[in-house]
Amino acid sequence: MTTGFDAPTTAIDDISGSYALDVSHSRLGFVARHAMVTKVRGQFGAFTGTATIDEATPASSKVELSIDVTSIETGSADRDGHLKSADFFDAETYPAITFTSTDVKRDGSDWTITGDLTIKDVTKPVTIEFEQTGSAVDPFGNTRVGFEGETTINRKDWGLTWNAALETGGVLVSEKIKLEFDVSAIQA
Repeated sequence: MTTGFDAPTTAIDDISGSYALDVSHSRLGFVARHAMVTKVRGQFGAFTGTATIDEATPASSKVELSIDVTSIETGSADRDGHLKSADFFDAETYPAITFTSTDVKRDGSDWTITGDLTIKDVTKPVTIEFEQTGSAVDPFGNTRVGFEGETTINRKDWGLTWNAALETGGVLVSEKIKLEFDVSAIQA
């Protein structure tokens, strides 16, 4: 007996089209250095996003993303609560983080997406390097594309300034934050 999961996938030659992020198969994460000695990893569990991909004219491509700040998860309820508070994201006042692309470039399977990242009503440009990791028609007939990317930002640029000095020198939370994107999108 064959199930839908056993069906082969078919690669796609041209991924041009409109897509919606598949939240259940995507991860929007971050990494921050903690106490100058280790890394804390987290992610957002609730977000929506769309992309229009134009392989022939990449500059015509567009990406929009909205992240629910209250969906932050770091593995510690206390830390998550602190990150949602006015010390950091102030989720009650600023419930969403948004990104809207302003420029898209492509070099083979590498894509460079520049856009406006808004956190706490502060908007700054960010450039993210992505690698296209694949494309296929899945066993359920969906045309699917995958991308992985990352960039590093300084959280203070968006008003995320809370910190605590360490007795041994340094600070509790690094200013530099690595943003990580593992994205799966389904053609609309």
